Amino acid sequence: MALTATATPVVQEDIITQLDFSDCKVFKASFNRKNLYYQIKSKNDPYHQILQYLESRKKDSGIIYCQSRKTVESLASSLHASGYRALPYHAGLTAEARTENQERFIRDDVEIIVATIAFGMGIDKSNVRYVVHMDLPKNIESYYQETGRAGRDGLDSEALLFYSYADVSKMKKFVEIEGNTEQTNIYLKKLEQMAAYGDLGTCRRKYLLNYFDEETSDHGGNCDSCLTRVERED
Repeated sequence: MALTATATPVVQEDIITQLDFSDCKVFKASFNRKNLYYQIKSKNDPYHQILQYLESRKKDSGIIYCQSRKTVESLASSLHASGYRALPYHAGLTAEARTENQERFIRDDVEIIVATIAFGMGIDKSNVRYVVHMDLPKNIESYYQETGRAGRDGLDSEALLFYSYADVSKMKKFVEIEGNTEQTNIYLKKLEQMAAYGDLGTCRRKYLLNYFDEETSDHGGNCDSCLTRVERED
C-alpha cells in the first residue's frame, strides 16, 4: 500500500510508475475543505494588516506562516509586545525550544504560532481557526497543505494570504536550481500557478480543486471572490 496526501495527477502517476504497480486500485478522497474561507489581501503594510486581522480574533488559535526565520522572530516578538500570546517556530531554534513551543501551542497555552514551513508535519490540532500566509508559498501543494491545518474540527475557519507582485519576483530567485534548467522550469511553473491564484477574480476553491483534478461548480460560495460584488466600469 502506498499512501500520500495532496498529490496532483502527475505525482499520483509517478508514484505508480516508480513503485512498479502494474495492476493497482487508486482511492482518492475529495480535496474540498468546505468549512475553509479563502481570502487574498493585497500586501502593502503587512504588520498593520495582521494587527487589524487579529483584532477580532484575540481568543482564536491560529498559525502565521512567514518565509524567513528572521521574519518569524520579528513578527512573534512584535505580536507579543502588542499583547498577543505568540511564539516562534523555525529550524534555527533548538530541538528543545521547538518542541516546547509546539506543545504550548497544542495545549492552548498560547493562541498564535508564527512559523516557517518547518512547522506543521504531524500537527493535529483541531481548533486552529485561521492560517495566515505573510509571504507567497512556492506552490499550490504547499499552500493547500498549510491552509488545511485550519478547521480540522469541521467548524468555520479561514485561510488568508497577503499577496504582492514583489513576492513573486523574490520567490523566482529561491526556486532556481543552478545547473538544472529542467527542474527550475518545473518550480517556476508551479510558482506561476501560485501567483495566478493570487490574481484570481473567480472562485478560489474551484481553482484549487481543479488543480488537483477535481471538478466543482464555478461558485463555491466560501471565498472572497464569490462573496464580493465587483462592479465594472468602461
